[in-house]
Amino acid sequence: MSNELCFQSAVQLASLVRSGELSARELLDAHLDQIDRVNPQVNAIVTLSDDLAREQAAAADEAQARGESLGPLHGVPVAHKDLVATAGIRTTWGSPIYSDFVPDEDALIIQRLKSAGVVQLGKTNVPEFGAGSQTFNPVFGACLNPYDTSRTCGGSSGGAAVALACGMVPLADGSDTGGSLRNPANFCNVVGFRTSPGRVPVYPSELGWFPISVQGPMARTVEDTALMLSVLAGPDPRVPISLSTPGEKFRESLERDFSGVRVAWSRDLGSFPVDDAVSRALESQLDAFSTIGCTLEHDHPDFRDADFCFKTLRAWAFESKFTPLLEEHRDKIKETIIWNAEAGQRQSGPDVARAERLRTALFHRVREFMDEYEYLVMPVSQVAPFDVQTPYITEINGQSMETYIDWMMSCYFITVTGLPALSLPFGFTDDGLPVGLQIIGRHQDDFGVLQLAHAIQQATGTWQRRPGVVG
Repeated sequence: MSNELCFQSAVQLASLVRSGELSARELLDAHLDQIDRVNPQVNAIVTLSDDLAREQAAAADEAQARGESLGPLHGVPVAHKDLVATAGIRTTWGSPIYSDFVPDEDALIIQRLKSAGVVQLGKTNVPEFGAGSQTFNPVFGACLNPYDTSRTCGGSSGGAAVALACGMVPLADGSDTGGSLRNPANFCNVVGFRTSPGRVPVYPSELGWFPISVQGPMARTVEDTALMLSVLAGPDPRVPISLSTPGEKFRESLERDFSGVRVAWSRDLGSFPVDDAVSRALESQLDAFSTIGCTLEHDHPDFRDADFCFKTLRAWAFESKFTPLLEEHRDKIKETIIWNAEAGQRQSGPDVARAERLRTALFHRVREFMDEYEYLVMPVSQVAPFDVQTPYITEINGQSMETYIDWMMSCYFITVTGLPALSLPFGFTDDGLPVGLQIIGRHQDDFGVLQLAHAIQQATGTWQRRPGVVG
C-alpha cells in the first residue's frame, strides 16, 4: 500500500491531504519508507532532511486541523537539486570544495515551493557543478538508472529523475543549460520541462540577463509538471528577464482539441547522428499524433550555427563562474570544467558578439518555421542510457564527438532558440531502456507545450511503466 501511495500523482496526493483523507505525516512516512527501501540501489537522494520534513509535515497537519491551507502543494513531499541553495540543508554542488556547506538562505525557487506548502525531503544527486549530462561526483558517487542499474540516469538533474521514477518523491525541481532537465527525464521515463527563459525566475544569479540556463519542474506526469510550474512561475522584480504571466495560468485545464494542428517531426535536424535504437523507439509511437488529430510532417528549420552559439555562450558563462574557483581550488575541480572555463578565457569580445548575432538569426529562422508548424518534435537524446562507468559519449554511429557535450546537440540546439521544450516518456528500446520525445513549442508558449504533452501522454500511457528496482 505504501508503495502504491508513492506512485500516485502529486495532483491526487495534494487533493487527498487537502480533503483530510490523508495526513501529511502519513504521506511523508510512506515516502521515507520508499527512500529507505529503494535509494540504496540507485543513490538518488544524497542528503536526507528527515527531521526538517517531519517538522514541516506536522505543521501542515496542524494547519489542516485549523482549516488553513498552506498552498497548492500543502503537505506534498519534494526533493531539491543539489545545485540550488537550501537554508539549513547541506548544498554541495557535487564538489568537494563545498562538501559540508550549509546555506543560510533559500534560492527563490525554494522560497516559492515552501510558500506553496511542500515538505522538504532533501537533496538529489548531480554531476560536479552540474557539468555534463551524466550524474556522478567525488562527494556522493554515481546515480544509477532504475531501469538498468549498470546504466547512467543522465544529468544534471539525474538524482531528481531517478527519485521520481522510483516513487521516492512525487515532484522535484531541476535546472537546464544544455539538457539537464530533459536528458535525465528522457533516460528515466519521467517528465522534465525546460521552460522559457524568465518563466521561472532564477535568483540569486550573477548573470541576471543570461537566457541559456533555466530552472523548472520535473514529475511523473504532465499534469503534475503543470501543477509544480504554477508554483514556480511568475514575475520577480529582482530578475530582469522574468515573465509577467502569473503562475496560476498553469493550473488551468490542459485539455484541447488538436484536430488539424501541424506538427513537424525531425529525427536529427539534419545536423547530428542519432543511435538507431532511439530512432526505432520513437518512430514506432509517432502514430499517437494522428490519434489525437494532429498532422505530422517530416520537416525541420535550418539550425546552422547552433553549435557555435551554444558552445561560445556556455564557455563565456563557465569563465565567469569558475575562473575564481580555478585560481584557488584547481586541484579539486574535474577536467571537463577546467577545459570549458579555459575555453571561455580564450574567447574574445567579438567571439561572443558573433554568437549573439548568429543566435538572433537562428531565432528568426526557427520563428518563421514555427509560423507554419505549431510544434517541433524530435529525440531528446541522441543515444539511449549508456554504461554508468562511461563519463560521456565519444562516438555515435561512427561519428566522433569532439567534446564532452557534443552527444547532447539534440538538446542544446534547442536551448539557443529560447523555446520551451519538454521531455515526455514516449517509448523503450528493444532492451527495455526509456526513450523520451522532445516537444518544442512556439516562443514563450509553455502552456501550449504542456497541452500537447498531456494529449500525447494520454494516447501512449508510456509513463506508467515502472522500473524494476521498485518491485
